[in-house]
Amino acid sequence: MRVSEEVVRHVGHLARIELSEADIARLSRELSGVVSMADKLRELDTEGVEPTTHAISVTNVFREDVCKPSFERETILENSAGRDEKTFLVPQVVE
Repeated sequence: MRVSEEVVRHVGHLARIELSEADIARLSRELSGVVSMADKLRELDTEGVEPTTHAISVTNVFREDVCKPSFERETILENSAGRDEKTFLVPQVVE
């Protein structure tokens, strides 16, 4: 299927894109190639091929979420340049 220059102009208008005549001619050729490739893919026999989202098998690589003890708050705050009773104090960077 060929994408006409008129279709390219219309899509450019909808997208509010200024296209020169050279751009329109080039895009018409390029989009025609894309549509032609999609048409070729439709000819393939995909009967029995399971739909996938990835070309290779993807598995979850995360570890199980396990609760465990953390550091004591006081130990962590000991190394702070500025602190109040429970939190770090940092310089204000936004007015």
